[in-house]
Amino acid sequence: MQVNQELCIGCQKCLPFCPQGAIYIENRKALIDQEECVECGICVRQIECPRKAFYEPEEVRQWPRAVRKVFGDPTEKHESTGVRGRGTEEVKTNDVTGRVKRGQVGFALEFGRPSIGCRVRDVEVVTVPLTRMGIVFEPCNPLTSLLYPDTGMVHEDVRDEKILSAIVEFTIPEDRFEEVAAAVYEASKHCVNTVFSWGLVVRYAEDGTIPVTRTLDKMGIRIPKNAKVNVGLGRPLTNA
Repeated sequence: MQVNQELCIGCQKCLPFCPQGAIYIENRKALIDQEECVECGICVRQIECPRKAFYEPEEVRQWPRAVRKVFGDPTEKHESTGVRGRGTEEVKTNDVTGRVKRGQVGFALEFGRPSIGCRVRDVEVVTVPLTRMGIVFEPCNPLTSLLYPDTGMVHEDVRDEKILSAIVEFTIPEDRFEEVAAAVYEASKHCVNTVFSWGLVVRYAEDGTIPVTRTLDKMGIRIPKNAKVNVGLGRPLTNA
């Protein structure tokens, strides 16, 4: 994004809005740090600029800069998937999609957060070792299209692009959980340039228990005592 310097009056009303803190004042004018801007569009959509000085230049939609916009702007669709925002339906919608079945475990490994963001290359700390283990990443997640399938490395042209966040997704058989969880846990120690969090999606066993919790306890990985409930407004697509 850019600021029209002729229109800007330096009122500073815009400063609290940018999730990356990329807007700053210099010589009584608002400017945007182009290295830190993730093209989320909040400055254009939500800031009540009295002069409407913020605008989207044409180069925002040119490759590779366009990667920033589709991963940061929730109104923008990815061409590869037709999904908006970070570009994944995520396994959080499993109650509708049935993507993760009994006997399977879904992983959602998120890099970056508002105010921090990440470089696309940051995901390699997990995608490279997991690829060596034969993990196949979710094809409906556009991040997968930015990876070399044989190595898990990020394509050279987008490696240094700053994005709001990215999610690495895959599903494995339950009997591989301990092996893969250990690899992810070890990889997370090497994530030094951004924040990293990981979530699991599993279905309750027939007896109402969650089998992977025993494995996590054995590994010494603490399970947070919180939860997120998705309101069941969707119609299930599968009975599996």
